[in-house]
Amino acid sequence: MSFAVDANILLYASDRGSPLHEQAARFVADCAAGPEICCLPWPAVMAYLRIATHPRIFSAPLAPAEAMANVEALIALPHVHMLGEADGFWEAFRQAAGGSLPRGNAVPDTQIAALLLEHGVRTLYTHDRDFRRFDALRVIDPLAAG
Repeated sequence: MSFAVDANILLYASDRGSPLHEQAARFVADCAAGPEICCLPWPAVMAYLRIATHPRIFSAPLAPAEAMANVEALIALPHVHMLGEADGFWEAFRQAAGGSLPRGNAVPDTQIAALLLEHGVRTLYTHDRDFRRFDALRVIDPLAAG
């Protein structure tokens, strides 16, 4: 069984000023401990790097070297798999989009959903409720109270 982790979980785990930091950091540490296959979509990793190092977005931005080191620590784990587009990606994107074509902020979410579907990953851990619109995904919020 495998699962994917969205950028916002990684961001909360890195943002020591967030009230969700401790919970997210524990979740990421559990993912890093394995043994279940943890998938990281490249677009989510790039979003993490963009936001975690941006002084206008992230409350206490990380130095680029620190953010890169966080990613590299995860990538180095044998049970962490990186997900990128393959030859059938466009069809997976169209399938993930369903009847409505995405626009604006829905485009990167649809890209991530399509990557998961393309690679057979059906579970996504995220704090972003927008992913619930993808019926083919099992969306779990590991930071939800209760």
